[in-house]
Amino acid sequence: MWEDPVVAEVRRVREAHAAQFNNDLQAIYQDLKIEEQKSGRKFTTYPARRVVPVKKTPVKTAQLTPA
Repeated sequence: MWEDPVVAEVRRVREAHAAQFNNDLQAIYQDLKIEEQKSGRKFTTYPARRVVPVKKTPVKTAQLTPA
């Protein structure tokens, strides 16, 4: 199977970064937030939106009559 070299590199970097924090998601998140602040770039966050459940209408089934 063909492997994209860019994707492979990103995965290697991600795995190495995670290994530095013993794959602890909270520690990885904190490190990324620190790097984000150091970058000096402006980041935007948006408020969470509620997902409105879709109401499904019942489907009528055909009644089969014996022949």
